[in-house]
Amino acid sequence: MPEAPMTLDPDALRWQAVLDRDATPASGPFLYAVTTQGIFCRPGCPARPPLRRNTRFFADAGSAEAAGFRACRRCDPKGERAAMQAEAVAAACALIEAAETIPSLETLAARAGYARHHFLRLFREITGVTPRSYAEGVRARRLQSALAAGDRVAEAVAGAGFGSESRVYEDTARHLGMTPGAARRGGAGEVIRIAHAESAMGPLLVGATEKGICFIGFAEPPAALEGDLRARFPRARLEPAPESLAEAVRQVAAFLAEPSAALALPLDLRGTAFQRRVWEALVRIPLGETRTYSGLAAEMGMPAATRAVARACARNPVSLMVPCHRVVGASGDLTGYRWGVPRKAALLAGEKRARGR
Repeated sequence: MPEAPMTLDPDALRWQAVLDRDATPASGPFLYAVTTQGIFCRPGCPARPPLRRNTRFFADAGSAEAAGFRACRRCDPKGERAAMQAEAVAAACALIEAAETIPSLETLAARAGYARHHFLRLFREITGVTPRSYAEGVRARRLQSALAAGDRVAEAVAGAGFGSESRVYEDTARHLGMTPGAARRGGAGEVIRIAHAESAMGPLLVGATEKGICFIGFAEPPAALEGDLRARFPRARLEPAPESLAEAVRQVAAFLAEPSAALALPLDLRGTAFQRRVWEALVRIPLGETRTYSGLAAEMGMPAATRAVARACARNPVSLMVPCHRVVGASGDLTGYRWGVPRKAALLAGEKRARGR
Protein backbone atom coordinates (compact mmCIF):
# COMPACT_ATOMS: atom_id res chain seq x y z
CA MET A 1 0.00 0.00 0.00
CA PRO A 2 1.58 3.34 -1.07
CA GLU A 3 2.45 5.79 1.64
CA ALA A 4 0.35 8.94 1.94
CA PRO A 5 2.19 12.04 0.68
CA MET A 6 3.82 14.04 3.46
CA THR A 7 2.32 17.50 4.03
CA LEU A 8 4.30 20.38 5.48
CA ASP A 9 3.03 22.22 8.53
CA PRO A 10 1.91 25.71 7.34
CA ASP A 11 3.21 27.27 10.55
CA ALA A 12 6.61 25.65 9.97
CA LEU A 13 6.77 27.30 6.56
CA ARG A 14 5.73 30.64 8.04
CA TRP A 15 8.34 30.37 10.79
CA GLN A 16 11.05 29.70 8.21
CA ALA A 17 9.89 32.76 6.28
CA VAL A 18 10.26 34.84 9.47
CA LEU A 19 13.79 33.53 9.99
CA ASP A 20 14.64 34.23 6.33
CA ARG A 21 12.98 37.67 6.48
CA ASP A 22 11.14 36.62 3.33
CA ALA A 23 8.80 39.49 2.38
CA THR A 24 7.00 37.34 -0.24
CA PRO A 25 6.79 33.87 1.35
CA ALA A 26 5.78 30.87 -0.72
CA SER A 27 3.23 29.96 1.96
CA GLY A 28 1.25 33.09 1.09
CA PRO A 29 0.81 36.40 2.92
CA PHE A 30 0.63 36.38 6.70
CA LEU A 31 1.64 38.39 9.76
CA TYR A 32 3.35 37.21 12.92
CA ALA A 33 2.94 38.51 16.45
CA VAL A 34 5.47 38.56 19.28
CA THR A 35 3.70 37.75 22.55
CA THR A 36 6.46 39.21 24.74
CA GLN A 37 6.29 42.59 23.00
CA GLY A 38 2.61 42.79 22.09
CA ILE A 39 3.29 43.73 18.44
CA PHE A 40 2.66 42.13 15.06
CA CYS A 41 4.98 42.32 12.06
CA ARG A 42 5.46 41.45 8.43
CA PRO A 43 7.62 38.35 7.79
CA GLY A 44 10.23 40.62 6.20
CA CYS A 45 10.56 42.83 9.30
CA PRO A 46 14.23 43.81 9.80
CA ALA A 47 13.94 43.44 13.59
CA ARG A 48 15.63 40.51 15.32
CA PRO A 49 13.41 37.39 14.99
CA PRO A 50 11.61 36.36 18.20
CA LEU A 51 11.82 32.95 19.82
CA ARG A 52 9.50 30.41 18.21
CA ARG A 53 7.59 29.85 21.45
CA ASN A 54 6.78 33.58 21.60
CA THR A 55 5.45 33.73 18.05
CA ARG A 56 1.86 33.57 16.77
CA PHE A 57 0.67 33.76 13.18
CA PHE A 58 -2.27 35.70 11.78
CA ALA A 59 -3.86 35.99 8.36
CA ASP A 60 -4.26 39.76 8.47
CA ALA A 61 -3.91 42.89 10.60
CA GLY A 62 -7.53 42.78 11.74
CA SER A 63 -7.22 39.38 13.36
CA ALA A 64 -3.91 40.34 15.01
CA GLU A 65 -5.45 43.50 16.46
CA ALA A 66 -8.51 41.57 17.62
CA ALA A 67 -6.11 39.35 19.59
CA GLY A 68 -4.72 42.42 21.34
CA PHE A 69 -1.55 43.11 19.34
CA ARG A 70 -0.50 46.49 17.91
CA ALA A 71 1.30 47.20 14.64
CA CYS A 72 5.10 47.27 14.56
CA ARG A 73 6.41 50.77 13.89
CA ARG A 74 9.44 49.46 12.07
CA CYS A 75 7.94 47.29 9.32
CA ASP A 76 4.54 49.07 9.18
CA PRO A 77 2.40 45.90 8.67
CA LYS A 78 -0.81 47.91 8.14
CA GLY A 79 0.83 50.08 5.51
CA GLU A 80 -0.30 53.28 7.21
CA ARG A 81 3.11 54.93 7.18
CA ALA A 82 3.69 53.83 3.59
CA ALA A 83 0.33 55.32 2.55
CA MET A 84 1.22 58.63 4.22
CA GLN A 85 4.59 58.68 2.50
CA ALA A 86 3.05 57.86 -0.88
CA GLU A 87 0.51 60.63 -0.39
CA ALA A 88 3.29 63.12 0.45
CA VAL A 89 5.27 62.13 -2.65
CA ALA A 90 2.14 62.30 -4.84
CA ALA A 91 1.52 65.84 -3.56
CA ALA A 92 5.11 66.77 -4.38
CA CYS A 93 4.71 65.35 -7.89
CA ALA A 94 1.54 67.42 -8.34
CA LEU A 95 3.42 70.53 -7.20
CA ILE A 96 6.20 69.82 -9.71
CA GLU A 97 3.64 69.27 -12.49
CA ALA A 98 1.91 72.58 -11.74
CA ALA A 99 5.04 74.70 -11.28
CA GLU A 100 6.47 76.76 -14.13
CA THR A 101 9.99 76.31 -12.80
CA ILE A 102 11.52 73.40 -10.91
CA PRO A 103 10.79 73.68 -7.15
CA SER A 104 13.81 73.28 -4.88
CA LEU A 105 14.28 70.13 -2.83
CA GLU A 106 14.00 72.24 0.32
CA THR A 107 10.59 73.57 -0.79
CA LEU A 108 9.26 70.10 -1.62
CA ALA A 109 10.55 68.59 1.64
CA ALA A 110 9.08 71.41 3.74
CA ARG A 111 5.67 71.05 2.05
CA ALA A 112 5.75 67.30 2.73
CA GLY A 113 6.82 67.78 6.36
CA TYR A 114 10.05 65.78 6.11
CA ALA A 115 13.72 66.55 6.51
CA ARG A 116 15.46 67.24 3.21
CA HIS A 117 17.51 64.02 3.01
CA HIS A 118 14.66 61.87 4.33
CA PHE A 119 12.30 63.26 1.69
CA LEU A 120 14.87 62.72 -1.06
CA ARG A 121 15.17 59.04 -0.09
CA LEU A 122 11.39 58.58 0.06
CA PHE A 123 10.85 60.25 -3.30
CA ARG A 124 13.51 58.10 -4.96
CA GLU A 125 12.16 54.88 -3.42
CA ILE A 126 8.57 55.56 -4.52
CA THR A 127 9.09 57.09 -7.97
CA GLY A 128 12.41 55.54 -8.93
CA VAL A 129 13.97 58.94 -9.67
CA THR A 130 15.03 62.06 -7.78
CA PRO A 131 12.74 65.12 -7.65
CA ARG A 132 15.11 66.87 -10.08
CA SER A 133 14.91 63.98 -12.57
CA TYR A 134 11.13 63.85 -12.21
CA ALA A 135 10.90 67.59 -12.89
CA GLU A 136 13.14 67.26 -15.92
CA GLY A 137 10.84 64.53 -17.19
CA VAL A 138 7.87 66.87 -16.78
CA ARG A 139 9.68 69.56 -18.76
CA ALA A 140 10.62 67.05 -21.44
CA ARG A 141 6.96 65.94 -21.80
CA ARG A 142 5.85 69.56 -22.09
CA LEU A 143 8.52 70.21 -24.69
CA GLN A 144 7.68 67.08 -26.64
CA SER A 145 3.95 67.89 -26.64
CA ALA A 146 4.55 71.44 -27.81
CA LEU A 147 6.91 70.36 -30.56
CA ALA A 148 4.50 67.64 -31.70
CA ALA A 149 1.77 70.30 -31.88
CA GLY A 150 3.96 72.26 -34.28
CA ASP A 151 5.12 75.07 -31.97
CA ARG A 152 8.34 76.79 -32.93
CA VAL A 153 11.36 75.41 -31.11
CA ALA A 154 12.09 78.65 -29.23
CA GLU A 155 8.48 78.98 -28.05
CA ALA A 156 8.25 75.30 -27.06
CA VAL A 157 11.51 75.48 -25.09
CA ALA A 158 10.41 78.58 -23.20
CA GLY A 159 6.92 77.22 -22.54
CA ALA A 160 8.31 73.95 -21.16
CA GLY A 161 10.34 75.83 -18.56
CA PHE A 162 13.84 75.58 -20.02
CA GLY A 163 15.87 78.73 -19.62
CA SER A 164 17.34 78.58 -23.11
CA GLU A 165 17.54 76.43 -26.22
CA SER A 166 21.19 75.71 -25.48
CA ARG A 167 20.25 73.77 -22.33
CA VAL A 168 18.09 71.45 -24.41
CA TYR A 169 20.66 70.98 -27.16
CA GLU A 170 23.41 70.29 -24.60
CA ASP A 171 21.81 66.92 -23.80
CA THR A 172 19.14 66.14 -26.36
CA ALA A 173 19.23 62.40 -25.65
CA ARG A 174 18.33 62.93 -22.00
CA HIS A 175 15.42 65.23 -22.77
CA LEU A 176 13.98 63.90 -26.04
CA GLY A 177 16.14 61.16 -27.49
CA MET A 178 16.61 63.40 -30.54
CA THR A 179 17.11 67.05 -31.37
CA PRO A 180 14.18 69.42 -30.72
CA GLY A 181 13.85 69.97 -34.44
CA ALA A 182 13.54 66.25 -35.10
CA ALA A 183 10.98 65.90 -32.30
CA ARG A 184 8.96 68.78 -33.75
CA ARG A 185 8.97 67.01 -37.09
CA GLY A 186 7.91 63.68 -35.51
CA GLY A 187 10.99 62.03 -36.94
CA ALA A 188 10.70 63.91 -40.24
CA GLY A 189 14.08 64.05 -41.90
CA GLU A 190 15.17 60.79 -40.29
CA VAL A 191 15.52 57.62 -42.29
CA ILE A 192 14.76 54.31 -40.64
CA ARG A 193 16.00 51.33 -42.57
CA ILE A 194 13.74 48.30 -42.26
CA ALA A 195 13.89 44.64 -43.17
CA HIS A 196 11.09 42.08 -43.06
CA ALA A 197 11.75 38.36 -42.70
CA GLU A 198 10.16 35.13 -41.54
CA SER A 199 11.24 33.57 -38.25
CA ALA A 200 10.47 30.63 -36.00
CA MET A 201 7.90 32.87 -34.30
CA GLY A 202 6.28 34.33 -37.38
CA PRO A 203 6.88 37.57 -39.29
CA LEU A 204 9.86 39.62 -38.12
CA LEU A 205 10.64 43.31 -38.59
CA VAL A 206 13.92 45.00 -37.72
CA GLY A 207 14.28 48.78 -37.90
CA ALA A 208 17.49 50.79 -37.59
CA THR A 209 18.58 54.43 -37.63
CA GLU A 210 22.11 55.49 -38.47
CA LYS A 211 22.96 54.97 -34.76
CA GLY A 212 21.66 51.41 -34.40
CA ILE A 213 18.65 49.12 -34.00
CA CYS A 214 15.62 51.10 -32.84
CA PHE A 215 12.87 48.49 -33.23
CA ILE A 216 12.42 44.72 -33.22
CA GLY A 217 8.95 43.24 -33.63
CA PHE A 218 7.69 39.77 -34.44
CA ALA A 219 4.73 37.37 -34.36
CA GLU A 220 2.30 39.81 -36.01
CA PRO A 221 1.39 40.51 -39.66
CA PRO A 222 4.06 42.60 -41.42
CA ALA A 223 1.67 45.53 -41.83
CA ALA A 224 0.93 45.57 -38.08
CA LEU A 225 4.62 45.48 -37.22
CA GLU A 226 5.33 48.33 -39.59
CA GLY A 227 2.39 50.26 -38.12
CA ASP A 228 3.89 49.89 -34.65
CA LEU A 229 7.17 51.31 -35.89
CA ARG A 230 5.44 54.20 -37.67
CA ALA A 231 3.56 55.07 -34.48
CA ARG A 232 6.92 55.57 -32.76
CA PHE A 233 8.34 57.65 -35.63
CA PRO A 234 5.22 59.11 -37.31
CA ARG A 235 7.03 61.32 -39.81
CA ALA A 236 10.22 59.41 -40.38
CA ARG A 237 10.85 57.86 -43.78
CA LEU A 238 10.94 54.07 -43.71
CA GLU A 239 13.33 52.70 -46.27
CA PRO A 240 13.54 48.98 -47.13
CA ALA A 241 17.13 47.85 -46.63
CA PRO A 242 17.18 44.05 -46.60
CA GLU A 243 20.81 43.86 -47.68
CA SER A 244 22.32 46.27 -45.15
CA LEU A 245 20.28 44.74 -42.33
CA ALA A 246 20.79 41.14 -43.44
CA GLU A 247 23.26 40.29 -40.65
CA ALA A 248 21.10 41.90 -37.95
CA VAL A 249 18.02 40.04 -39.20
CA ARG A 250 20.00 36.77 -39.32
CA GLN A 251 21.07 37.16 -35.69
CA VAL A 252 17.58 38.05 -34.47
CA ALA A 253 15.99 35.18 -36.40
CA ALA A 254 18.59 32.75 -35.03
CA PHE A 255 17.84 33.92 -31.48
CA LEU A 256 14.12 33.36 -32.00
CA ALA A 257 14.79 29.87 -33.30
CA GLU A 258 17.19 28.83 -30.53
CA PRO A 259 18.60 31.37 -28.06
CA SER A 260 22.26 30.61 -27.46
CA ALA A 261 23.87 33.92 -26.58
CA ALA A 262 22.85 37.52 -25.96
CA LEU A 263 22.32 39.57 -29.09
CA ALA A 264 25.16 42.03 -29.63
CA LEU A 265 24.07 44.73 -32.07
CA PRO A 266 24.37 48.53 -31.90
CA LEU A 267 21.27 50.11 -30.36
CA ASP A 268 19.46 53.44 -30.71
CA LEU A 269 17.30 53.49 -27.57
CA ARG A 270 15.06 56.50 -27.02
CA GLY A 271 13.38 56.91 -23.69
CA THR A 272 13.50 58.80 -20.43
CA ALA A 273 16.49 58.53 -18.14
CA PHE A 274 14.52 56.16 -15.88
CA GLN A 275 13.38 53.97 -18.78
CA ARG A 276 16.91 53.61 -20.07
CA ARG A 277 18.09 52.73 -16.58
CA VAL A 278 15.51 49.93 -16.43
CA TRP A 279 16.43 48.74 -19.92
CA GLU A 280 20.11 48.63 -18.94
CA ALA A 281 19.16 46.51 -15.91
CA LEU A 282 17.24 44.13 -18.20
CA VAL A 283 20.31 43.67 -20.39
CA ARG A 284 22.30 42.63 -17.32
CA ILE A 285 19.98 39.65 -16.57
CA PRO A 286 22.01 36.61 -17.66
CA LEU A 287 20.74 34.30 -20.38
CA GLY A 288 18.59 31.56 -18.86
CA GLU A 289 17.73 33.52 -15.70
CA THR A 290 14.64 35.49 -14.71
CA ARG A 291 13.81 38.27 -12.29
CA THR A 292 10.55 39.44 -10.77
CA TYR A 293 9.53 43.06 -11.25
CA SER A 294 10.06 43.69 -7.54
CA GLY A 295 13.39 41.86 -7.65
CA LEU A 296 14.56 43.96 -10.59
CA ALA A 297 13.51 47.14 -8.80
CA ALA A 298 15.42 46.02 -5.70
CA GLU A 299 18.54 45.26 -7.76
CA MET A 300 18.34 48.80 -9.12
CA GLY A 301 18.24 50.14 -5.56
CA MET A 302 14.59 51.23 -5.85
CA PRO A 303 12.49 48.56 -4.06
CA ALA A 304 9.38 50.77 -3.98
CA ALA A 305 9.42 51.44 -7.74
CA THR A 306 8.05 48.08 -8.87
CA ARG A 307 5.17 49.53 -10.89
CA ALA A 308 7.37 52.13 -12.56
CA VAL A 309 9.83 49.38 -13.50
CA ALA A 310 7.00 47.28 -14.97
CA ARG A 311 5.82 50.24 -17.06
CA ALA A 312 9.33 50.83 -18.37
CA CYS A 313 9.61 47.14 -19.30
CA ALA A 314 6.35 47.36 -21.22
CA ARG A 315 7.61 50.34 -23.26
CA ASN A 316 10.80 48.63 -24.36
CA PRO A 317 10.94 49.02 -28.19
CA VAL A 318 13.75 46.55 -28.82
CA SER A 319 12.52 43.14 -27.70
CA LEU A 320 15.09 40.35 -27.34
CA MET A 321 18.08 42.72 -27.25
CA VAL A 322 16.58 44.36 -24.17
CA PRO A 323 15.18 41.10 -22.74
CA CYS A 324 11.96 42.11 -20.99
CA HIS A 325 10.81 38.48 -21.44
CA ARG A 326 13.16 37.59 -18.56
CA VAL A 327 10.93 39.39 -16.04
CA VAL A 328 8.12 37.35 -14.45
CA GLY A 329 5.41 37.86 -11.85
CA ALA A 330 6.06 37.57 -8.12
CA SER A 331 4.54 34.08 -8.15
CA GLY A 332 6.74 33.02 -11.05
CA ASP A 333 3.84 33.22 -13.51
CA LEU A 334 4.59 34.45 -17.01
CA THR A 335 2.74 37.75 -16.96
CA GLY A 336 1.73 39.71 -20.06
CA TYR A 337 4.19 39.97 -22.93
CA ARG A 338 3.90 42.25 -25.95
CA TRP A 339 4.34 39.34 -28.34
CA GLY A 340 2.26 36.78 -26.42
CA VAL A 341 2.83 34.69 -23.29
CA PRO A 342 3.37 31.40 -25.23
CA ARG A 343 6.27 33.03 -27.07
CA LYS A 344 7.68 34.32 -23.79
CA ALA A 345 7.55 30.77 -22.45
CA ALA A 346 9.29 29.45 -25.56
CA LEU A 347 12.06 32.04 -25.33
CA LEU A 348 12.70 31.28 -21.66
CA ALA A 349 12.70 27.54 -22.28
CA GLY A 350 15.21 27.96 -25.12
CA GLU A 351 17.45 30.13 -22.96
CA LYS A 352 17.39 27.58 -20.12
CA ARG A 353 18.40 24.83 -22.58
CA ALA A 354 21.27 26.99 -23.84
CA ARG A 355 22.43 27.73 -20.29
CA GLY A 356 22.42 24.02 -19.48
CA ARG A 357 24.64 23.11 -22.40
